[in-house]
Amino acid sequence: MTSEAFQQIAHSIPSNPGIYKYFDVEGILIYVGKAKHLRKRVSSYFNKTVNSFKTYELVQRIERIEFTIVDTEQDAFLLENSLIKQFQPKYNIMLKDDKTYPYIVIKKEPFSRVFLTRRKLKDGSEYIGPFTNVWRVREILDFIKETIPLRTCKLNLTKNNIQQGKFKVCLEYHLGNCKGPCEGLQNEEDYAASIQQIRQIVKGNLTPLLQSLKAEMQNFAALMEFEKAELIRQKIIGLEDYQSKSVIVSTHLGSLDVFSILKEHETAYVNYLMVENGTIIHTHTVELQAQIEESEEDVLVFAIANLREKFHSLSKEIIVSSTIEFPDNSVNIIIPKAGDKKKLLDLSEKNVNYFKDELRKKKILQLEGHTDLDRQHVLFQLQEDLFLPELPLHIECFDNSNFQGSYPVSAEVCFKDGVPSKKDYRHFNVKTVEGINDFASMKEAVYRRYSRLLKEEQPLPQLVIIDGGKGQLSSAMEAIQELNLQGKMVVVGLAKNIEEIFFPGDSESIKLSYDSESLKLVRRIRDEVHRFGITFHRNKRSKGTFKNELVEIPGIGKTTAEQLLKRFRSVAQIKQLTERELTAEIGGSRAAMVWKYFHEN
Repeated sequence: MTSEAFQQIAHSIPSNPGIYKYFDVEGILIYVGKAKHLRKRVSSYFNKTVNSFKTYELVQRIERIEFTIVDTEQDAFLLENSLIKQFQPKYNIMLKDDKTYPYIVIKKEPFSRVFLTRRKLKDGSEYIGPFTNVWRVREILDFIKETIPLRTCKLNLTKNNIQQGKFKVCLEYHLGNCKGPCEGLQNEEDYAASIQQIRQIVKGNLTPLLQSLKAEMQNFAALMEFEKAELIRQKIIGLEDYQSKSVIVSTHLGSLDVFSILKEHETAYVNYLMVENGTIIHTHTVELQAQIEESEEDVLVFAIANLREKFHSLSKEIIVSSTIEFPDNSVNIIIPKAGDKKKLLDLSEKNVNYFKDELRKKKILQLEGHTDLDRQHVLFQLQEDLFLPELPLHIECFDNSNFQGSYPVSAEVCFKDGVPSKKDYRHFNVKTVEGINDFASMKEAVYRRYSRLLKEEQPLPQLVIIDGGKGQLSSAMEAIQELNLQGKMVVVGLAKNIEEIFFPGDSESIKLSYDSESLKLVRRIRDEVHRFGITFHRNKRSKGTFKNELVEIPGIGKTTAEQLLKRFRSVAQIKQLTERELTAEIGGSRAAMVWKYFHEN
């Protein structure tokens, strides 16, 4: 829509708070926004000089504008949020958080079961969460099981079924993990009290449960039932230990939400700390993508609304680092300067920075870096760590593969500028080697690869990685020497499992730092050559490319042939066996057939 076309409808835009919707020529909703003053907000898209290309593109695509007037800014905020979720317009902020998080469910049934689930059903049950860490959920459930006796069976414990004596207590009752409601040994009121205690534990409020257990322990002690009192004391110790492991900030803080944002160009990262009763019970960071020119405040408010809804927060206090206009007037926005709340904000900012850095490293190490600078950062470190004379912009890696000692093949992968160059991947059916000989197979693959590059006058890699260690490295160097390529590229061996890097002729290996980006890139290349080699090997086997000489023997089937190969590793080994050794493995008649086939001449 042009500015001239907009001016013809500008006077019809209301001055009330509300939401506006932009549609393209095909009638598709492409953007939803909120405003205190609809006319001023919408006019800003057409009157001001647009610096963002995406915003300019949005304005050019607008064909129709619709409005919805509401009573308050808060209503506009809620309606905007609802419409974005429903229609997911192309130019609205994208929240990149598609994971399915676990819940603790309190099942709606007599004597409710409590368990972990990732499916939130509309069945009337109570779902507590979601939790961003499944390990944390399991830890909570394990602690609950140790502390509060609950049933785990799926019996239909209706009052009528229990009165009719349809059920008997199981082992869990005798172990003290259940109080036996199936036989009427625990009433619904007592069970409901246990469920309420679980709610408090999940929310981090352990004080009521501790007080209840201490009173129960003193009661048993007064009745001289010291064994029962000791069991309760052990539960109290476990509860206090669990409480000490929780992230306690301050028992005086109560419940609040903490948010911090880190924005870089059109990408933003927002961290959320959910505090209940002075305990951090959730910590979660999300990535958001602004599709048009959005301020940091707009992105943060959008994230706050989504995260509070996702984690069912009812806190009336939000801690942030700068002023924001949050539409819900019942929520108090605080910008702390010192004290426990400032420490919480610092912790949140530390988490959001860590998330951004780890995401960047992951993208680099997964070879998804958006810029050459990102990818070359790892290559510069690899050059430094391996003392390479040139930046390894071209890296190749070799590996051998065989099946139970049979059918050898070799594979080579190529990485250029830190990313896979799949058009340069090669596989090799071993031609000149009889039997299984990893060293000779490696020499053949390296010789064939670089003799071909020389013949075609193609550039050589700066770094060649031989997967397998010193033996394979020595064999590869024999091929390099025969081709007179010494000094024209660096060749190293990568020892399997322990991940040591060897240079030809060196007795000592180089061990890169376990968490270094250099070693992670080397691992990535090694894993890729494994994947490529194994896939090639599997495909060749499935297509029947490998000829199993044993199945060509009259009277010998596929099962017997595989049995022999699994036991003796190769046909060459089987040829060396005596008829008695064969008989011990596959019986006299079949052993005679095999032995005669190989020895009749």
